[in-house]
Amino acid sequence: MSDEQGWRPVEEGRTLGLEGSEGGIIVRDEEHPAGLRMTLEAEPARSFHALTCGISGWLVHARHFGSEAEARAAWDEMKPALVTLAMQLPASRGSGLDPATREAGAKLGAFLARFP
Repeated sequence: MSDEQGWRPVEEGRTLGLEGSEGGIIVRDEEHPAGLRMTLEAEPARSFHALTCGISGWLVHARHFGSEAEARAAWDEMKPALVTLAMQLPASRGSGLDPATREAGAKLGAFLARFP
């Protein structure tokens, strides 16, 4: 699957300009049919930029940056990595003792370590 294949604006772009989960104004918000979402928020007056990504049922992760350039570079780096991670996870979560769930936990942990 191409990294860009399937990504589209959330709610056809109607979330842009709204307040995001991290307290900034949403400037970019995209979702993928595999249950992925990436949201970029900004408050330039405070030098605040937040990037939140998620995989439905598995992960919500927010990162904070001091500049727009850093946040946009992180977006470009994280987007394909998020797709790759999602494709490696089971369709649903099992118990913590389930080998597939344990393996998924390790993959999620590696993603969080790569993108702290």
